[in-house]
Amino acid sequence: MADAVIVRAGMAKARALSDLVRTELPLSAGICVVAGEILALGGLPSLPVAILGFATGFFISGSAMITNEYFDLEVDRINHPDRPLPSGRVSILEMAVMAALFSVAGLVAAALLSPLLLAVAVLLLVIGILYNWKLKESGLPGNMMVAVSVGMTFICGGMAAGRPMDGVVWTFGAMAFLFDLAEEIAGTAMDMEGDRQRGARTLALMYGRQPALRASMLLFAGFIGLSLLPYLAGWLGYGYLAAILLADTAIAYLAFGLYRSLTPREGRAKMRRLYLTMTDMIVVILLLTAANLA
Repeated sequence: MADAVIVRAGMAKARALSDLVRTELPLSAGICVVAGEILALGGLPSLPVAILGFATGFFISGSAMITNEYFDLEVDRINHPDRPLPSGRVSILEMAVMAALFSVAGLVAAALLSPLLLAVAVLLLVIGILYNWKLKESGLPGNMMVAVSVGMTFICGGMAAGRPMDGVVWTFGAMAFLFDLAEEIAGTAMDMEGDRQRGARTLALMYGRQPALRASMLLFAGFIGLSLLPYLAGWLGYGYLAAILLADTAIAYLAFGLYRSLTPREGRAKMRRLYLTMTDMIVVILLLTAANLA
């Protein structure tokens, strides 16, 4: 009986720590770094490079998620009392230890790959802390900081592969920047009440819900236009073209649905489907590239 209680307590703590890290987002960051490696090399990286690249993205992103939980603590006590810190499932000490461990692990992984990647990893850690501490309420500048961090995951992959200036990697980084910025701005149109409570200067609060969504649609259109560049530049071939045209069609359809959404719940559902479409697109393109079919 005592052993069962210990096991249940351990599982509950593991779930709480996973919720603290928001595991799906660091996982996505790690995958994007490996994606950058594959795109830069035109094939699979060595296993050590893939593991260290993934670890860099996962742990640096995870550190940002953890510190975000700390700086949002007072707001979450009201809006999300079930989150790990306000609910007491994770203590402040446990959060601090986790943040330190994730930061060190990400920096060590980056250092083992290249000094340039280590410098960028340090910069991304600083950006994450500044955003969580002060710039989240700044509106567009904060949105852009998040989008830059997302776009840099692909570029970090190029650095990890020893090809930091690869054109296709930078193009994918720019695509990720546009896509994430579009979602960030659309998100402000869905979270107006919460943002108003904390005094955020978002586009939606400053200019209205529909103007913010129109700005988001323009960014999605920019993403779609830029997504054709890898084919037009000759970096990727017909396999990529077929995959990206299918993805672009889905993104255009969902983005239009997001613009016409009537409630925050409906809009968030469209945003989730956009995110999943983007993720699926990346996976398909990576498989094609790894198999030399793109």
